[in-house]
Amino acid sequence: MLDIVIDARKATIGPGLAVKRILPFRLRRMVGPFIFMDHAGPVDKPSSKTSSMDVLPHPHIGLSTVSYLFGGSVTHRDSLGVEQVIKPGEVNWMKAGRGISHSERFEDPSALAGGELEMIQTWVALPENEEEAAPTFHNYAINQLPVFTDKGIWMRLIAGTAYGLKNEVKTSSPMFYLHVVLERGMRIDLPMEHAERGVYVAKGSVEVQGHTYYAGQLLVFTKGTDPDILTKEKSTLMMLGGEPLGERFIWWNFVSSSKERIEQAKEDWRQGRIILPPNDNETFIPLPEDKYKTKGPDPEALS
Repeated sequence: MLDIVIDARKATIGPGLAVKRILPFRLRRMVGPFIFMDHAGPVDKPSSKTSSMDVLPHPHIGLSTVSYLFGGSVTHRDSLGVEQVIKPGEVNWMKAGRGISHSERFEDPSALAGGELEMIQTWVALPENEEEAAPTFHNYAINQLPVFTDKGIWMRLIAGTAYGLKNEVKTSSPMFYLHVVLERGMRIDLPMEHAERGVYVAKGSVEVQGHTYYAGQLLVFTKGTDPDILTKEKSTLMMLGGEPLGERFIWWNFVSSSKERIEQAKEDWRQGRIILPPNDNETFIPLPEDKYKTKGPDPEALS
């Protein structure tokens, strides 16, 4: 059965980049270890406006960022000295651990031509014993991500395990994350081995239990159920979930099992103790004004 349906809300992560924000939601903070989900694009801007979309250097703790593109390209730079252009079908997996900063810049004008730039970014919370681990970054090429095809169905395993598929992407807890494309009239169920499961309709529409759901909606299902998902038209779905990790606090770009650790991260960024990317260190995003300090971290105070 459906536990909850979450409608994407409009948000802005840079002066010129609006997104559809799916997670967190006030009534559902996480699905398995997934604590954040944004859908950017499709974007079509003149080449002269490309720089206005850039996400300047900013910090993270206690999570892994997972960037996945449908189209276009993005240049990632981080405080480890990594510079990586991510292209469609690849995975950028950055584990922040005790602290990292990074930027995302849209430096190829051709990547915006025809409205092709489109990206899904998720954050995966870390288990408590890895929240203070050393930060790492990995780019996984297309040939490292297995694809399954059958009549009317195509799917790529981004991370974790599902439908008998597995890959080389290193995760920190049991989970699954899939990019699925289905032709009209196809049926699919969800991996039963995972406790928490969701389906984000990125494109198209699906029917579940006699109701139709559309692009921009995340369907979260109760544990142990075996939902029958029917596509009403050709559809692109992002399936995700896994084992829950317990309560997490989230404020801006920080995630932790401890409110006190988030307060420390705020001060670390304010005082410059989280260094900037060495090849992108002239500007950065300052710490936002904290209107909720007396109440503790605010789950919705994200940028």
